Amino acid sequence: MGRLTRSLSLAAVSLAALIAAQGGAQAGAFALREQSATAQGYSFAGAASGSGYLSSMFWNPAVITMAPGWQSEWHASAIIPRVDINPLPSMPTFVFGGSGDIGEDAVVPAGYSSYQINDMLWLGVSSTTPYGLVTDPRQNWSGQLYSRSSRIFSVNVNPVLGVKVNDWLSVAVGPSLQYFDIRLKRAVPFPGGPATSAVLPGAPSAILDGDDVGFGFTAGVTITPFAGTTIGVGYRSQVEHELEGNLSAPFGSIGPFARVPITAKLKTPDQLTVGLSQVITPNITVHAGFEWTNWSVLKTPLVIGPGGVAVTDIPLNYEDGFFYSLGADYRLNEQWTLRAGVAYEESPIDTEIRSTRLPDNDRIWASIGASYQWNDRVSFDLAYTHIFAKETDIRILPGHQDYAGLPYVADVDSDVDIVSAAIRYRWDDPKVAIPAVPLVRKY
Repeated sequence: MGRLTRSLSLAAVSLAALIAAQGGAQAGAFALREQSATAQGYSFAGAASGSGYLSSMFWNPAVITMAPGWQSEWHASAIIPRVDINPLPSMPTFVFGGSGDIGEDAVVPAGYSSYQINDMLWLGVSSTTPYGLVTDPRQNWSGQLYSRSSRIFSVNVNPVLGVKVNDWLSVAVGPSLQYFDIRLKRAVPFPGGPATSAVLPGAPSAILDGDDVGFGFTAGVTITPFAGTTIGVGYRSQVEHELEGNLSAPFGSIGPFARVPITAKLKTPDQLTVGLSQVITPNITVHAGFEWTNWSVLKTPLVIGPGGVAVTDIPLNYEDGFFYSLGADYRLNEQWTLRAGVAYEESPIDTEIRSTRLPDNDRIWASIGASYQWNDRVSFDLAYTHIFAKETDIRILPGHQDYAGLPYVADVDSDVDIVSAAIRYRWDDPKVAIPAVPLVRKY
């Protein structure tokens, strides 16, 4: 129990680091895929089949049965986005200029620990930030009617129980506790002024903020049908949040009140990830991955004010997201392993619903990475990714869910660099045998 308590304390340290972090979304919509420096080196190919070692439990908790003894990992990803929104000259607000770089650099940490009780049972815990978004255009710009700054922050803690049923099958399941916080800001008319005054420099802002703690679960299975072949399937459930917070604006700019309490129900999507890892030679392993994210569950959350009256809404209406990846690693020697991977991501956001808050689109991931085994207990990982975004535009015209009486058409120029690092540590002595399940004898 002392070892288990120590593992949970390590997870709490990771959680404290997460609370201090801000995240910029670099998976489809406002999800964060950067949960593993190891798996990132493959562009997350085989993440559900264990390519990320213990950190693969984010996608498939059953991989903890692949981690012998007592182990911990700490990962951190520096996300460096560049996103510029530039209005077309024909736009009535063109004179107020583009957004500037709305992307905010961020560091996203994650922590994982597992403890093998015997040759059949494992306990594990992860602390991650699965959702995050920070976009911050210039205070005065041509699209301020539709957005100023936006922030989404989350923390998820997920203890799991893993069972190695036999030599070819393992399963795991565990509850997850998730904190979710949102803050959205946009320009509104000057108090007493016409609606069009919201586009003028110096226009005041309306701010919507709320947070909540919700619960869900993760589950997974790994199958080893043949020596050298591993198939993993992992599931992360929806988490329903009833956000509580406030809608505030200067008195008279949006109504008779400057600040009203609000609630809003929002579900984060469930996710299914499939991974395949295949040993080709003793030194070469290839990995493939597929991921489906149920973004269509978001719809349009209503923002409810005093008396149960809807005061506004948050139009999302995303489609589902898909991610396809392929990668390989090469074991150079006893210390070094090199890896690389590519991926294609179908964004849940298209031109029909694309907003100035999150001008997302399909993208290509290209990654390289390496691991160094310092000794039989300590190893290090490093990865680099460049994301190439598809040519993107914003067309907020009559019929668009964000349209507020003023057309806005713009081009988006974006790309992202991600640098990740990790340290992996084994707390027990690898030379000491793991206890076996006691035999039950009948007399």
